[in-house]
Amino acid sequence: MLAFARFSCCICPLVADESGWSGLGSNSAARQGAVNPNKESRMPIDWISYSYATIVTVGGILGYVQKGSVMSLMSGLLFGSLAGYGAYQVSNDPQNVKISLLTAGILTTIMGVRYKRSGKIIPAGLIAGISLFMVLRLVFVIL
Repeated sequence: MLAFARFSCCICPLVADESGWSGLGSNSAARQGAVNPNKESRMPIDWISYSYATIVTVGGILGYVQKGSVMSLMSGLLFGSLAGYGAYQVSNDPQNVKISLLTAGILTTIMGVRYKRSGKIIPAGLIAGISLFMVLRLVFVIL
């Protein structure tokens, strides 16, 4: 790796210097505030969990708009917010799945019971299925 850094420094001093940093040659003043490309500087975003949070929130809003259900609105906003916060935590630390797992587990149970009673796929069966997928996904993340 050191040989490659020296080689690239000779070819293009704007790309790398001897230490592997991006910048202008070995000028340490140019490196201040520069990001070390060898370290992961950007957190991985858990798009699946954020999408799940969005689906739950939008589902609650649609339940209120179409049927006038205030309970659907409150539940959608509460569980969507919790799922969004859990997605944020998982994005920062992939092993921190407590909030996401708890939220998805509760929704799986509640909506699964509603689906069994009503037999309606939308919304209860859909949310129960998506929540079950999230529970299984999060369990596999921590294993």
